[in-house]
Amino acid sequence: MSKDIDPSLQDKTTTIGLVSISDRASQGTYADQGIPALTDWLSAALISPFQLVTRLIPDDRATIETTLRELVDEKHCCLIITTGGTGPAKRDVTPEATLAVATREIPGFAERMRQIGMHFVPTAILSRQVAVIRETPDHAALILNLPGQPRAINETLNGVIAPDGTVIEPGIFTAIPYCIDLIGGPRIETNEKLCKAWRPARKNP
Repeated sequence: MSKDIDPSLQDKTTTIGLVSISDRASQGTYADQGIPALTDWLSAALISPFQLVTRLIPDDRATIETTLRELVDEKHCCLIITTGGTGPAKRDVTPEATLAVATREIPGFAERMRQIGMHFVPTAILSRQVAVIRETPDHAALILNLPGQPRAINETLNGVIAPDGTVIEPGIFTAIPYCIDLIGGPRIETNEKLCKAWRPARKNP
């Protein structure tokens, strides 16, 4: 499955790449669940205009690397979220491929993802996801590896919320808009009822 950007909208919206990595889903053995889960979450959480470039690919390191380079270098995505392929199994090569295309790593995102996951399942400690920046001379993008299951995707993005609505652990998206600011990307605004983006308070001149 491949969905490209609308050229007429490219300069007006935030372009986000979604990459679902699964041998069986890419072969049509079962329906992909990663891209629909991410699409639904972003549609609810973002209030600034955005468009998606989606790719459904197998667990193949060379294919993953090529896809990530294409989405940054050619499609000019400022944010790329991958789903799947982050465990310890032999075919789980998403972290290696992500690091191979990176210019810098941001370990805090991966630390937070595992921390959130441990609130739900003890096996979250097995996840090897990474977060990186890929830079070209005139562009940069944040690339994040998320789990493959829709429930885990939502937990990672939403964080840990108590029954009364108290935020116990903020989700990772809280920090993403400011990160995109810092690497020169477009301003991303969120629906604060679902995800309150954190930015430093502006000082009066």
